[in-house]
Amino acid sequence: MSEYVNVAVDAMGGDNAPGEIIKGTVDALNAYRQLRVMLVGREEIVKEELAKYTYPDKRVKIVHAAEIIEMAEPPVNAIRKKKDSSIVKGLQLVKEGKCDAFISAGSTGAILAGGQLIVG
Repeated sequence: MSEYVNVAVDAMGGDNAPGEIIKGTVDALNAYRQLRVMLVGREEIVKEELAKYTYPDKRVKIVHAAEIIEMAEPPVNAIRKKKDSSIVKGLQLVKEGKCDAFISAGSTGAILAGGQLIVG
């Protein structure tokens, strides 16, 4: 078992993303030494937000995802069509065993549909 807890975080999901998501992630990284995070989202935007903070950068990895699933999109269609979205990529990381959990403040319906369709 790893000494770290590996969590994928949807950097693009939620009403105040990515700013509040990145801020919360940095707070968690600074509070919990055993936490490693994969921030899933548009790489340049994530880097720009991260640059505002001091954090243990060796425990952060950015996973680029070009697409965003919007709250109003039909969940199943969005999961099937937006393969390069932060939700789909985050759930794939769980399925592949690259992280222990996926956290998103994005579309609840898409997360539930993706959990069934991707993770199983």
